[in-house]
Amino acid sequence: MHDNGFLQARQTKFAAYTAVYVLIVLAVLGVLNFLANRYNKTYDATGNKQFTLSDQTVKIAKDLNKDVSITYWDQPTRFAAAKDLLERYKNLSPKINVTYQDADKNRTKAIAAGVKTLGTIQVDVGDKRQEAKSLSEEQVTGAIVRALKGGERMTCFVVGSGEHALDDSERIGYAQAKQLLEANNYKTQSIKLIEKPEIPLDCTVVLVPGPTHDYVQPEVDALKKFVEGGGKAIFMMDPPLKFSSQSVDDNAALATMLAGWGVTLDKNMVLDTSGVGQIFGMGPEVPLVTHYGTHAIVRTLKDVATGFPLARSMKVNDVGNSKVESVIETSDNTFATTNLASAEIAIKATDKKGPFTLAAAGTVGGSGRFVVTGSSSFIANFFLRFNGNRDLFLNMMNWLSADEDLISIRPKEPEDRRLSMTRNQMAMVFYSSVLAIPLLIVAAGVSVWWKRR
Repeated sequence: MHDNGFLQARQTKFAAYTAVYVLIVLAVLGVLNFLANRYNKTYDATGNKQFTLSDQTVKIAKDLNKDVSITYWDQPTRFAAAKDLLERYKNLSPKINVTYQDADKNRTKAIAAGVKTLGTIQVDVGDKRQEAKSLSEEQVTGAIVRALKGGERMTCFVVGSGEHALDDSERIGYAQAKQLLEANNYKTQSIKLIEKPEIPLDCTVVLVPGPTHDYVQPEVDALKKFVEGGGKAIFMMDPPLKFSSQSVDDNAALATMLAGWGVTLDKNMVLDTSGVGQIFGMGPEVPLVTHYGTHAIVRTLKDVATGFPLARSMKVNDVGNSKVESVIETSDNTFATTNLASAEIAIKATDKKGPFTLAAAGTVGGSGRFVVTGSSSFIANFFLRFNGNRDLFLNMMNWLSADEDLISIRPKEPEDRRLSMTRNQMAMVFYSSVLAIPLLIVAAGVSVWWKRR
C-alpha cells in the first residue's frame, strides 16, 4: 500500500508539473502572439535590403500630418501577397490605415469606388484619391505623394536642336529617364521652342537635354523669361567637341544667359586619372564623384558614386539677384583638357588640375530655380542606372519642384546574385546532397539499431 501511495503521489506531482509547464508554455505563446500582432516586425537579410522600405518612404510616413488610407481591391486568396508590402506601410505611422476589400463580394462598393480591375490600389488623403499602377513600393509611395501634393507634375523636354530624344531607346536616348520620371509622379512632354518660343503654362520643370546646335535668341529669351519669372529648369551643357560629324556647337547665347545667373561654362573636357573608373570598366572621359557637399540635392548621396560621361567644368559666383553654388565637384585626380578637336586623350603639363565643378544649382529672382550640369549623358539609357545617377537626377527634379522633403534614396532594385559553378562543383554538390548526406543518415540509424539490438 505504501508503494502504491508513493507512486500515486509521484504521478500526481508529475501531472501537476506537466500542467503548470503546459500553462506556462501557453502563456508565453499567447504573449508572443499578442506582441507579434501588435508589433509586426520583420528582419530583412537580403544584401541590398530589398524588402525594406526606402529612406524616401520612411521620411514621407514619419512627416505625415494627414491621415492616409490605402485600400487594396482583389480576391481574398491574393491578399497575402499585398500584405507583404502594404503592412510595412501600416507599421511606419499610425496615420496610415490599410484595408483589404473583396472586389467580388463587395461588387457595388467596388463600382462606386471606380475599381475596374483586380489588384487595384487606391490611396486616399482627405478628398483626394490617387491610384498606384502596380503593387510596388515605387508606385504606392508615388500615389501617396500625388495625393499629398495634389497631382502630377509636368517635365517639358526641349527638342529641335539635336537634344537627346525622349522616346529613344538606343544607348544615348532618354527613354529610361522618361520612365523613371513617370514612375515618380512626373508627366513628360517634348516642346519645340524653335517653332514657338514660349514655355507652356503646364510645365513644372523645363529640361534642356544636351543641345548639339546653337539655340536662336528667341529660344534663349523664352527660357530666361520662364526661370526669372519663377520657373524651374535644368540645363545639361556638353563640352563643345569638334572632332566628329556630330560636333557640339558653342551655344554662345545660352552660355551668356547662364553666365548672367552666375554659372560660367568652361570650354574643356574633364578627365579622371584616379584609376577608379577602371574598376567599373570606364576610361578617363568619365569623371567619378564620391564625395558631396551640403546642398539638398546631394546631401543624402553620402559616399554613393556618380559618373558623368564627357563632362565639362564650370565656375560659379553670385551675380545680381541670383544665388548659385557648386553641387558636384571632382577629386584632385582630375585634369581639364582644352584640346576638343581631337579624339586622342592626352594630358599635357599645361592642363589645369582639379577639383572641378561639374554641376551647380541656383535661384534667381527669388522663386526661380535652375540646375546646370556639364554632361547630358549621365542620364542617358546606357548610364542612368550607374550607381547613384538615378537618385541624383530625381533629387535635382525634386529640388527644382520645391519637393525637398522627397529627396532621398529611392526604392532599391533586386540585385542579380546568381551563383556560378563549374561542372565539377555542380557534381560535388549533387553527390554530397543526394547521395552522401542520405547515406550518412542511414549509417547513423543502422549504428544506433546495432547498439540497441
